[in-house]
Amino acid sequence: MRQQARRCSRSGCAKAAVATLTYVYAESTAVVGPLASFSEPHSYDLCETHGYRLTAPRGWEVVRHEVDPNAILPSTDDLLALADAVREAARPTQTPPGPPPPGSGRRGHLRAVPVLP
Repeated sequence: MRQQARRCSRSGCAKAAVATLTYVYAESTAVVGPLASFSEPHSYDLCETHGYRLTAPRGWEVVRHEVDPNAILPSTDDLLALADAVREAARPTQTPPGPPPPGSGRRGHLRAVPVLP
């Protein structure tokens, strides 16, 4: 199943999101940074235009972490690491898993728990 690209949270904007806005209410700070890996309930995805134009209420500070558009795409290092991990997981193990050695204290994965009155 293909995941759809996330869109800007601003109403009426259909551009692709490239930044995420979060608020730190205790410090009266709005933080605009790179697009988060997952959409969170208390954060807002913004396109490049709305992320750049964002202003905060009087007395609040806006902290901007530069968004590198090239960092959004996976690098070749990421893809190679993923391919290596898949290859490693597909290798057969040398010895098949067996029962635990005697005296290890483990009798199985289930145990009875007494019911208290």
